[in-house]
Amino acid sequence: MSEHNHEYWMQQAIAEAHRNVQHVEGGPFGAIVVKDDQVIGRGRNLVTALNDPTAHAEVQAIREACQHVEDFQLKGCTIYTSCEPCPMCLGAIYWSRPDAVYYASTKQDAAEIGFDDHFIYDEIAMPMDQRSIPMKQVRTADYLLPFQAWSSAERKIEY
Repeated sequence: MSEHNHEYWMQQAIAEAHRNVQHVEGGPFGAIVVKDDQVIGRGRNLVTALNDPTAHAEVQAIREACQHVEDFQLKGCTIYTSCEPCPMCLGAIYWSRPDAVYYASTKQDAAEIGFDDHFIYDEIAMPMDQRSIPMKQVRTADYLLPFQAWSSAERKIEY
């Protein structure tokens, strides 16, 4: 039985976000990963501090937690994040496979202060040739070579 409840852990994620704003390190977002009633990963939005558009709070927390458990999956873990995950973080969350995710503010709350990801959802739904960033396939004679090598590899870690 967990010693702490969801509100306790959410307060920790919100505190990460608040500290980030106070120290002017990045956006107002924070996340933690909890396993066995312990925080095993912490993350804050460090996009501007690191000049890294992937340095969102959830991604940072997932990276730290995966290092802690020495695995690329977070089974048995729970993610608490101060805001509903953006499309990129949602992808990272699904790839890391935690047991659950809890969030505080919504994507609408974030949009109201200038963090609007709606255009990304719109872009994903559009055909490739209609997206605002051109995306075109370029096939070479050996374009499937990496996939063929993977299919026949004896030593691989499935995921």
